[in-house]
Amino acid sequence: MHMRIKHISLAAVSLGALLVAIPVLGQNSPEFLLPPGFGEPAPAPRPVPAISPTLVPGPVSARPATPQESDRLSETVGDRNVAEIDLDLPLLALDENGELDLNALDDAFQAQYALSDGERRSMAEIGVLTPQYNGLSKDAFGKEGGQYLTSLIRNLNGPIISRWGSILLRRTLLSKVVSPENVSPADWTAERAWRLLRMGEADAARSLVLKVDGGNYTPRLYEVAMQAHLATADPAGICPLVDGGVRATDAPTWVMFRPICASFAGEQSRATSLLQQARRDKAATGIDYLLAEKTIGAGFEGRRAVSILWDDIEFFNNWRFGLGAATGVEPPDRLYAQAGRHVQGWRARAPMLSIDSRMKAADTAAAIGVFSNQAMVDLYAAAYDDPETSDDRKALASVLRQAYTNDTAGSRLAAMRDLWGRSKGELTRYSAKILTARAAAKIPPADVLGDQSADLIASMLTAGLDRSAIRWADVVDQGSDGWALLAVASPTKFPVTYSALDDFGDADVSAEQLRSKFLLAAVSGLGRADQQAIDDFANDLSLDLTRSTRWTRAIQSAARRGQPGTVALLAAVGMQGRNWKAMSPLHLYHIIQSLKRVGLEPEARMIAAEALTRT
Repeated sequence: MHMRIKHISLAAVSLGALLVAIPVLGQNSPEFLLPPGFGEPAPAPRPVPAISPTLVPGPVSARPATPQESDRLSETVGDRNVAEIDLDLPLLALDENGELDLNALDDAFQAQYALSDGERRSMAEIGVLTPQYNGLSKDAFGKEGGQYLTSLIRNLNGPIISRWGSILLRRTLLSKVVSPENVSPADWTAERAWRLLRMGEADAARSLVLKVDGGNYTPRLYEVAMQAHLATADPAGICPLVDGGVRATDAPTWVMFRPICASFAGEQSRATSLLQQARRDKAATGIDYLLAEKTIGAGFEGRRAVSILWDDIEFFNNWRFGLGAATGVEPPDRLYAQAGRHVQGWRARAPMLSIDSRMKAADTAAAIGVFSNQAMVDLYAAAYDDPETSDDRKALASVLRQAYTNDTAGSRLAAMRDLWGRSKGELTRYSAKILTARAAAKIPPADVLGDQSADLIASMLTAGLDRSAIRWADVVDQGSDGWALLAVASPTKFPVTYSALDDFGDADVSAEQLRSKFLLAAVSGLGRADQQAIDDFANDLSLDLTRSTRWTRAIQSAARRGQPGTVALLAAVGMQGRNWKAMSPLHLYHIIQSLKRVGLEPEARMIAAEALTRT
């Protein structure tokens, strides 16, 4: 009995110190409201400003104290009467060994936020983009069930070969749409955000998960929200979700974020205790633990010096990217090489990384649809003025500057050709075209530039500048590459004859005449040639566009029902692969025809132009 009194007294001393420290640690925020009856008698409360949402006290035990316990707790410690402490809390805060239980204390002090009905966001429609801001309509998926739509998203296992297909998919997944039936709206949001992450769209994924109130999170949404914040190198953004995440899942990342977030709140003693507990539990080891410790050192009065050495690290993971980028110890290029293309999208958009590092990822980010022409130009402009950027990248930025600002069209075109010629590999060649899109649009059409018209038109179309490209219609020769691009990308009527198709086919040197097959699929899907011309050219190429598969029936059915969202998902399913050689002309035909049918013809035209440019 005597030993039990000693444990409780020690707990009371620790608790008393903690209560005294609370106003000091939180002096820049509203005073914490203790649970009802947290002191008999209680001192006169300080005025507390009205805040919204309403702060509701966390749960405490309702067990009444026995007379024996009351007697034991009436001892005085210093100038403080322990009887003033709520009888339940010290018992709640002691673990089975009689020691202070930091987890229980943390739960007891944790504020629970209750939103009024008017402040809660509806789960009936979730998304970021409305039609006013280029989003799809709220009924873009019609009456399709959530399980079917979720299955389509999960079947997007590989990269999408089309930049414009990725851009359309991003727009679809971000649109504020009606939550489908037979699936949790939170889980539906999580699957959309997870696919955005796998596309390299970290910022978009984070913005989507934040559209759901914390009280509506599911374990799956907690998981995706954690990954979205790591992908944006935003550890502080995870903190409001940590307590719910710890309760919802046993993933060690949530355990490790408890000390990190305590540090960000200026509670360094608590952060140290939680970190020591996580180390004892081996929630993280090696460099993953050190990165957590370094992030804790970045908190208010962290005062931790942790060295991160990547020399012996063999594997890349999201934790290492997110915390490494956030604390200025970015993983080396050899680890990035292990990751998928989507990580280059995260890297290119991370503002805390060096410009040199972001430029290394810019080509991939542009080719997969994460970077626009404007974003590429802005990054190169920043590199031009950055004293820490490497000389070779400054040289590229200088050439790009010439492409946009030189006095004559000839000198601007020469700079563009310099950039195109430096590119190695299909992906970087295509990203170079994206980089120069608006510079190409500034070149006036001229007959003397007929031989270079195809490159200029292709560059313009990478950024969707179709009205600038169509100005070259009178310059390009029938059956040329430039003519083919305009035939599929023109925003106005562009009749295509068999003679022109035949001329293009005669000059096609691509493997198995893949470019000719793509051209046929595109003009047929867009309805730009009469049926006889299509049949004749299809016969020349031995291509059957009437063949039916389960996928073609699905996308055509969704198009007939007027579901642009479902069509966009199915189009992405049909465009998976490492490069355009994996693309089926049959799939391209049905994608373009279905997109046009549901009002997405501009996207269909740009996908068709991309197919010709990248093969």
